[in-house]
Amino acid sequence: MKGNDVREGECGHEVGYPASLMGLIVDLAYAIAVVVTAPIWIMSLIRTGKMRTDWAARLGIRVPQSAGPHGGIGQRPRILIHAVSVGEVNSIQVLVGQLASAPLHAELIISVTTNTGLARASTLFGSRCQVVRFPFDFSISMRRFLGAVKPDLVLLTELELWPNFTRLCAGRGIPVAVINGRLSARSFARSRRVKWLLAPMFRRLAHVCAQDATYATRFASMGVSADRITVTGTMKWDSAQIADTVEGAEQLAREMGIDPNSPLVVAGSTAPGEESLFHAACPPGVQLLCAPRKPEWFAQALRALPGARARSDRKQGSVTGRFVLDTIGELRKAYALADVVILGRTFGTLHGSDMMEPAALGKVVIVGPRVDDFQATADALLAAGGLVQTSANELAATLSGLLESPQRRSAIAAAARGVVRREQGASAAHAQCAARLLAPIRS
Repeated sequence: MKGNDVREGECGHEVGYPASLMGLIVDLAYAIAVVVTAPIWIMSLIRTGKMRTDWAARLGIRVPQSAGPHGGIGQRPRILIHAVSVGEVNSIQVLVGQLASAPLHAELIISVTTNTGLARASTLFGSRCQVVRFPFDFSISMRRFLGAVKPDLVLLTELELWPNFTRLCAGRGIPVAVINGRLSARSFARSRRVKWLLAPMFRRLAHVCAQDATYATRFASMGVSADRITVTGTMKWDSAQIADTVEGAEQLAREMGIDPNSPLVVAGSTAPGEESLFHAACPPGVQLLCAPRKPEWFAQALRALPGARARSDRKQGSVTGRFVLDTIGELRKAYALADVVILGRTFGTLHGSDMMEPAALGKVVIVGPRVDDFQATADALLAAGGLVQTSANELAATLSGLLESPQRRSAIAAAARGVVRREQGASAAHAQCAARLLAPIRS
């Protein structure tokens, strides 16, 4: 396959510009960007409390424990799955089990970027997989990282392409595939403006498992050959576990002092500004629990909700019936307690949140106008009558109507669960894709 400025050989090695020169150019660009933007990102890290992170791992100074022999006939294949943060980590739960079992029996290494993602991955997979921090995309960092991990195959969740990483994988003959592939309208528009720069990364991909036909078309436009693209749906349907109860939910309610005899609205993945809206929209006597999407938003949410009680206080009750879930990994428990769920990041200027988990739990879900990043999911649920979409101005009336009609809530929840059941199965398709990509290595 030929590119504008780079060509790749049959074994994935780049020819044309020397690999060392390409790495030097990219590293120099990174260094300049780091220096120029230093005042911005340093202040952001201080403000959000993210200065305390595993810098040694991110810089490639400390790498994962070197792996032993792998691949080939009679050996377990080693697969690196990169999941950036909590959402991507949650989405691979079913896939991890399938790859680790017959017929592949793969050895899995899960890499993550964020602190919250690392914590979640360690909780879900730490007992059966190696969980590691993904380094910055400097040549020396990535070279040390790949030398330690030694993957036979790399699976990138949703997208997360980096020039040095993909170039070094190609040079080592390691196939790289995108799973649960998503290229949002915003990302696609930005990528097209610098397609000349990004196209080599897309052309290096061994395969793309796209969530839907729209995303598949966008990947093809960025340079992925059509015969390397498959529409598989999204694995997030698979991770949405259909259940009527969640272990630990009642304990959460007791410890926070949530009144089981009063209606509860749970607002998940909220963004600054939405908590005030949801507080005002709740009818009198209705409890509200808000779970901000990011830890740095916890304090703001507490200020926005009069008399709110934070989960981390470990004290019971709120005189105003307002609560803030300022912990990681307990949102599903909170959803299980809800009479109605509101999805955050859908009423402001952001681009939506995942509505599958509360839908699978049999909860009626309300979203605002902004669901851009989950448009296909929202469309599927709306078409079946399994989702309620409203505006900020109409939210109070929508909430009141739903809380007054248990029958309507039950009908919407049943329709949503039907969609979840119908759409599940993407993880199996991704596992099959991994097996195909590993076949030449194992034969």
